[in-house]
Amino acid sequence: MNNDTDPRNTDRHEADRAEAISAEALAHLGDGRIAYVKAIRSEDLPALFPQAPQVAPGLRLFALHAADGTPIMITDSREAAVANAWSHELEAMSVH
Repeated sequence: MNNDTDPRNTDRHEADRAEAISAEALAHLGDGRIAYVKAIRSEDLPALFPQAPQVAPGLRLFALHAADGTPIMITDSREAAVANAWSHELEAMSVH
């Protein structure tokens, strides 16, 4: 049996293809279709959203980011962040 057609090698070939994607292509993966929701602390807000008003420390907030990491919005509930993604026809993914 040829090693290329051996079903046991399928995972290895798929892994080889996955490694072939460039860093630039990876950065644009999901552009315009995917956004991610990330829980943040209010202390992190100025770094992500410099234009945001000052917020009391110790609050749990949720940031919605484009697939490339660009911040889109900040809110106090995960549900509101997901709803905003859907309203812009983006599929929301959670990041932990």
